[in-house]
Amino acid sequence: MKVKVIKSGLLSTIQDLGRFGYRDLGVPVCGAMDTNSAQLSNRLLNNNKDDAVLEMTMIGPKLQFDMHSQIAITGADMSPMLNGEAIKNNKVYNIKQEDILEFGSIKSGLRAYLAIKGGFITDSILGSRSYYMPMTSANTIKGDDFLPAISFNNDLERTISFSKLKTIDFFSKTLNVFKGPEFDSLNQYQKEKIISSEFEVSNLYSRMAYQLSPLIENDLQSILTGPVLPGTVQLTPSGRLIVLMRDCQTTGGYPRVLQLAEDAINLLSQKKERDKVNFRIAEL
Repeated sequence: MKVKVIKSGLLSTIQDLGRFGYRDLGVPVCGAMDTNSAQLSNRLLNNNKDDAVLEMTMIGPKLQFDMHSQIAITGADMSPMLNGEAIKNNKVYNIKQEDILEFGSIKSGLRAYLAIKGGFITDSILGSRSYYMPMTSANTIKGDDFLPAISFNNDLERTISFSKLKTIDFFSKTLNVFKGPEFDSLNQYQKEKIISSEFEVSNLYSRMAYQLSPLIENDLQSILTGPVLPGTVQLTPSGRLIVLMRDCQTTGGYPRVLQLAEDAINLLSQKKERDKVNFRIAEL
């Protein structure tokens, strides 16, 4: 059974929790940008937490189902509609053959997640279904694609799932961070500037990295190439703060001044151009 893509949306990709154990080969982790929302969508359906979901960015796709199933949508509110009728995030809906799911204007957040009962069963490569070229044959879904899924009898009584996962306050500005390996190489002015300032997401943001404004006066030298992770905050020679995200490289040569906590990566992934953020150092 399959889900037909009628329209692809702006940037819609299949994601799970990522591809682990291959960073020594230069393979990025990838996976859902907002892992909390992705896991919540699966939990609502009693799926495995790592089942593949559809991550949708800013403009959602239009999909047609050729099976009976159940779905749940979490994350950004993209005004979802089932057969032309408005539906809500964070609820389970029964799906019948020929049903059409589409999305309208975005009301909050940036990325939404569509889970289907049993998960999307696209090809698994190195233990993950997450899209990332050239690891996978596609980088996004496209019109007329067919996404494999399993048919389920949705007439069965629904099980109410309890989950400790909660929805994110997308309007929060505060990102919890830890001091990075080169944080103590900063002078006192730089430290205070980074911690006390409000930053703005620039027009350069993606699954690989978010660049922030304004610039921080910087005279630090580049470092020998060292390991970086999703959430690593680098300070470039120009004074630009760059926050690495899920598709980031595995090594880098800019000073690593901060490291975002997991909840902060999830929150930042729901921000877009001109949104404001600030940093709060957490204690280990």
